[in-house]
Amino acid sequence: MATRNGSFFIVLINSSHKFRIISLVPSQTELLVDLGLENAIVGVTKFCVHPKNIRKSKMVVGGTKTIHLDKIKALNPTFILCNKEENTKEIVEACEKITQTHTSEIYTINDTLELIKIYGGFFSKEKEAQNLILKLNTIIEDFYQFIKNKPTLKVVYFIWKNPWMIAANNTFINYLLTLSKFENVYKNLSRYPEITIENLKQSDFILLSSEPYPFKENHITEIRQYAKNAKIILVDGEYFSWYGSRLLKAFGYFKKLRESI
Repeated sequence: MATRNGSFFIVLINSSHKFRIISLVPSQTELLVDLGLENAIVGVTKFCVHPKNIRKSKMVVGGTKTIHLDKIKALNPTFILCNKEENTKEIVEACEKITQTHTSEIYTINDTLELIKIYGGFFSKEKEAQNLILKLNTIIEDFYQFIKNKPTLKVVYFIWKNPWMIAANNTFINYLLTLSKFENVYKNLSRYPEITIENLKQSDFILLSSEPYPFKENHITEIRQYAKNAKIILVDGEYFSWYGSRLLKAFGYFKKLRESI
């Protein structure tokens, strides 16, 4: 039976059920493992890189935008985990025809905490979920104290080139930027728009993400001619876009980033 809780679908599961979970979202795969559910995972994507060896012990069923339905069906899953942003509507609908499917929708820290709580309930890991939530709340409160007197810096956050694309408003990336007192100069735009590099808005810093496009040192030189007054920095995109248990390490990274600039 499925009911709706905010932006989440809750599926009630018998706690005695033997779980066979397929995760189509890298950050949610990591979260499952940190909740003690690694043995329940039977399928992951090729982008599920945390923990390091997860793809060696689980069936890789495709990416986040393309999946192999035959492999998914063959695994006989009891549950498939998706995300509204990472997976297409067609993928979610196809999964719903196979088995119980949950699609997360994450824009804020509260959304993340709610997801952890929901997974704890789904998979009989309430204690583990509560402990993780307590740890995250402690880390986040510490970061609030660290960042509160820091100056606000104007930034552009690039996620792709050819075409050039940035993270704008209504994204988890923008939420974390704002939390870190980085003012997104493209906050008037929504989601992940293409921009014209020749007309790049002025900012204090330009952040080049390591994912989904793997920006490198040579791209700093390429962008420099259009942003002569901004400092250009390569950043770890996992910390800005992965939610769940990755946030345990993210705020330490944000601290170091702010201190380095």
